[in-house]
Amino acid sequence: MNTPVKAVREDTSLHEVIATLSNFDINALVVVQGEKPVGIVTTKDALTRGYEYGLPVSAVKAGMVASSPVTTIDEQASVQEAAQIMRRKHVKHLPVMREDCLVGMVSDTDIIFAMPSMMQMMEEVCRPQKQQTAEAS
Repeated sequence: MNTPVKAVREDTSLHEVIATLSNFDINALVVVQGEKPVGIVTTKDALTRGYEYGLPVSAVKAGMVASSPVTTIDEQASVQEAAQIMRRKHVKHLPVMREDCLVGMVSDTDIIFAMPSMMQMMEEVCRPQKQQTAEAS
């Protein structure tokens, strides 16, 4: 896992979110309400969802573009458990918790570098999900 975790409040401007992602050369930030993780903002979220609002980046807030609810994992969990959760939930980032405290973040690439044998499982996480058509519903 990566520590320390970079986190922003829900009311942080998208401008500041993008600057933080860029300054720390990271792909995701945890969005917190108080100390509790409530979402994740990825670089893709910042760009695509931020653009959809049609507002200046200073007017869009992190909570508006974050993916939520957030899935977390306990710091005592194994790499295999993290990979299984990521595959089942189709998420690329998992905030790591110690009791109620955010202590780290694990990503799909962290798992691949730590355990190359899990690359095939992580490929499923990285593939875009197929959107359902109106006919399939």
